[in-house]
Amino acid sequence: MTLARDFYARPTLDVLRDLIGKLLVHEGRGRRTSGLIVEAEAYIGESDPACHAAPGPTARNAPLYGPPGHAYVYLNYGIHWLVNAVTEAEGAPAAILIRALEPREGLDRMRRRRARASPRRTIPADVDLCRGPGNLTVALAIAQRHNRLDLTSSPLRIEDAGVTPPGLDWSARIGIRVGTEKLWRCAWRRHPSVSGQRTN
Repeated sequence: MTLARDFYARPTLDVLRDLIGKLLVHEGRGRRTSGLIVEAEAYIGESDPACHAAPGPTARNAPLYGPPGHAYVYLNYGIHWLVNAVTEAEGAPAAILIRALEPREGLDRMRRRRARASPRRTIPADVDLCRGPGNLTVALAIAQRHNRLDLTSSPLRIEDAGVTPPGLDWSARIGIRVGTEKLWRCAWRRHPSVSGQRTN
């Protein structure tokens, strides 16, 4: 079942907690790829120096100020597309960066996409196909054209797969230089697909 708008129209940290174990789905040309969300990070408001809303409204960050339950997709360092789910009320800029998935459907397509994106055409292990925010967008073929899509009704959406993680770990966000004191990274405890430093 696809998550409804009111799932996202809540405090971002509550949404972050509840996103772990949900299924990110992308359908295109009759083909479906998906993975369970095992790691994500929150970025909340203009007071968060690591949030794209920190400078105030711009053309790039406009989706953050829009209605909840939409995708915010942007190019990171000119290399990787990253996908976020917009949260909270319209006008309150916040989103959750999806950092890692456990691959569930369309693994053959994921392997081909990751191999094409690799300089040596190497295929990573299945557990690593969607490990990291740039890798998962390659594996699921998510790019700029998916920016602003409605996650409640479009080919790019998040579903409730009836999965409950056995435990969650909260830690500092990674890959940033400011706002590192905030424990706004949530991960499925000891899941092998979690990116960055794994917890024991």
